Amino acid sequence: MKYAGYLLSLFFLVSSCQIKSPKGEWQVIFNGESLEGWTAGEVNNGSFSIENGLLKCTGPETYLYYDSNIRNFEFEASVKTENLSKSALFFHAKPGDKGRPVEGYKIQINNNFPGTFSVDEDLMTGSIRNVRNIYYPFVDNDQWFKIRLKVVENRIQVFINDVKVNDYTEQENPWRWEGGKFVRTGKGAFVIQSSGSENSAYYKSIRVKELPDSDRFLPEVSEDWDTKVTRLMSAGFPLVDYHVHLKGGLTLDDVIGNSGQLGINYGIAPNCGLHFPITNDSSLYAYLENVNDAPAFKGMQAEGREWVKLFSSEAIRQFDYVFTDAMTFTDEKGRRNRIWIPEEVWVDDKQAFMEQMVQKIEAIFSREPVDIYVNPTVLPDELTDEYDRLWTEERKQRVINVLAENGVALEINARYELPKAEMIKKAKKAGVKFTFGTNNTGRELGHLDYCLEMIEKCDLKPEDMFHIKPDSLKPIVVKGLPEKITG
Repeated sequence: MKYAGYLLSLFFLVSSCQIKSPKGEWQVIFNGESLEGWTAGEVNNGSFSIENGLLKCTGPETYLYYDSNIRNFEFEASVKTENLSKSALFFHAKPGDKGRPVEGYKIQINNNFPGTFSVDEDLMTGSIRNVRNIYYPFVDNDQWFKIRLKVVENRIQVFINDVKVNDYTEQENPWRWEGGKFVRTGKGAFVIQSSGSENSAYYKSIRVKELPDSDRFLPEVSEDWDTKVTRLMSAGFPLVDYHVHLKGGLTLDDVIGNSGQLGINYGIAPNCGLHFPITNDSSLYAYLENVNDAPAFKGMQAEGREWVKLFSSEAIRQFDYVFTDAMTFTDEKGRRNRIWIPEEVWVDDKQAFMEQMVQKIEAIFSREPVDIYVNPTVLPDELTDEYDRLWTEERKQRVINVLAENGVALEINARYELPKAEMIKKAKKAGVKFTFGTNNTGRELGHLDYCLEMIEKCDLKPEDMFHIKPDSLKPIVVKGLPEKITG
């Protein structure tokens, strides 16, 4: 196309605007007064302007190029997004048709809460788009934040307000999706993408520092794992483990490091309930104070049935999501069963026990304000060998029905490797959403192997997965706490 050819010629003509400062020194490339050195991908569309010393990005999707032609660098900018606006940063980019970058990486700028499923909406600020997506919102709209990119050879690091949120090491020959084969490190321009809406994104204090040459970094994961993650993320599949506990020696630093290495997003959750570390609002708020700044979702595991009387609605609302299981309940004889502890479970009659447990599941998920059913269909050790006989089709369908009727997601649990594929397929048909969960007992989080196996075996799609609800739609707001303990 003539326009594309013209733009490519223009791109190379402006290469005289390359970084001029010596390596290791910052160079300001937007000073709030002019767009010298910057070239718009489309002419005179008004998407970029200077307003009160700020670079304002609004209107139709367009791209603003600054050709640096450097490989290793740090890039830093202060950014603010208005509600419903988005933007993006590209590096090592070259222009294609209508100025759209066809090479290099895209870093998402998006602080809109997802609410409902959409690939664009779900990729939050700091995502290395289609390669290492982030689903946790680090900042809010109408709030200035600093984003910093550090790229050295094949390693890409993204920092938000000086907190590292993404750390990706490119393989020698990484798998790429159709149309993405040039998403590779190299040399090229820095690019800012306009908001694509009537609302605006703003930039200021944009500067770059060229870094010296270096040896390539050795990836910490196998090529097979890198391919698996990139395939999922380029398809818009949210790779999130919502069931992680800081126990058994696992620390926040471990979780963050694991996320950077494997590309898995995490949700961390304390055990909250009778005879657990967190038993009231005071201990709950103390926990949140320690984890609020962590780059992870904040979940609450509601333990036992008494939890609905131990915590206030206001305290519960502080969490991104709440989950529970049916592994603790009081039976018809008044005995408090904790079915993962052999000494605290009573099975007088196997069929009667199963019927009672399914009734408890129906009561729990129709009355308690939770988002996810975790550790699903787990049985006491003494019944595990009879799982297929005891979990009849009728019982499984009753569980699926109560989840579907109450909008409760079903966890695919990597530790127990449950539920089985047949039940997942039926739940999918009923419209139930799914989550992935490890439920770790120590420092090892694993690779969600069973969960990823179920994606293929059950033909799960991105739209089948659970997403965090906005505050107004949280179960604790919509349903509230029950007046009585469910049993």
